[in-house]
Amino acid sequence: MSSPPGSAPTSPAGAAPVEPERAAPVEAEPVAPVEADPVAPVEAEPVAPVEAEPAAPAPPARSALIWTALGVVYLVWGSTYLGIRVTVETLPPLLSAAARFAVAAAVLAVVLRLWRGPGGLRVTRRQLGNAALVGVLLLAGGNGLVVLAESGPPSTAVSSGVAALLIAIVPLLVVMLRAGTGDRPGLATLLGVSAGFVGLVLLVLPAGGVGAAPIVGALTVVGSAVSWSAGSFLSGRLDMPGDPFVATVYEMVAGSAALAVLGLARGETRGFDLGAVSTRSWLALGYLTVAGSLVAFTAYVWLLHHAPISLVATYAYVNPVVAVTLGALLLDEPVTGQVLLGGAVIVFGVALVVSTERPRSSAGARPARTATPRQGGGT
Repeated sequence: MSSPPGSAPTSPAGAAPVEPERAAPVEAEPVAPVEADPVAPVEAEPVAPVEAEPAAPAPPARSALIWTALGVVYLVWGSTYLGIRVTVETLPPLLSAAARFAVAAAVLAVVLRLWRGPGGLRVTRRQLGNAALVGVLLLAGGNGLVVLAESGPPSTAVSSGVAALLIAIVPLLVVMLRAGTGDRPGLATLLGVSAGFVGLVLLVLPAGGVGAAPIVGALTVVGSAVSWSAGSFLSGRLDMPGDPFVATVYEMVAGSAALAVLGLARGETRGFDLGAVSTRSWLALGYLTVAGSLVAFTAYVWLLHHAPISLVATYAYVNPVVAVTLGALLLDEPVTGQVLLGGAVIVFGVALVVSTERPRSSAGARPARTATPRQGGGT
């Protein structure tokens, strides 16, 4: 008989009810946390610094070109003092210098115009004015006074060799100008300046009643060195044309104009006979124009961009030696013991200054003229 629907199921009669066994709960064993082994930090091995290999020496062709250009600067600028001496024998001193720089400026301007086009000589008004000022100081003051010192009567004129030795103090004067603006020179530089001025005194100090150089002529050359130093000093601090060739064109134009005015004011045209000018004076003037103002200057600027500046600067103490030697050999200028001693002391002082006052810029940058000023009689 079936149970009514909805009733609980019954067990057979008399049988104890069977309770289903309950499964014991299975407790999961705790899983031990897996600790990751600490990873030891990987230290990068220090990389040894890579030292730049020293620059390879200049190829033989470039090296030969450098020494050729340096030889041109040595010989030509060292010989310009002799060229001045021969020129002023029969030509007016300042007017011949004015003609020299006018012709050189015209030739250089034409070359730049053809080489760089119509804008090759373009500068600002400020740059033009600054170049003109520097040109007057360098050429009218610096070169003009050297010309006058070599052209006077025997009682006042200096020999070409002594003029070159006195002009060699230009780097020393530039150092003094720099010191006046707060640029403190080092001990070696001060020693070089002191030695240079000791040599200057030795040249003009009377020995046996007469000095190696007449005092008037010597002071005129010293005035030239002062003017040249001022021009060199200012050219490194004023807003000048960036191209040294362009700057030189305007410097030569201004210097030539100033020399012409001074020459006319001195009356150099009075009594001047063009037919009385000697052939060797004409040749010397041509040599100064072409070799001194164009060829040697071009070689100098090229060297500044392709050779170590310390090597280029050696012209400052080689030129006086060349000048004294050529003056003695070609013009029979006396070379006394006083000249040799004073000249040696000056050259030593200049060499000491040049070797310790090297420009900080590398080759290829526009050089500071204050470091290696162009030779007073050379440009």
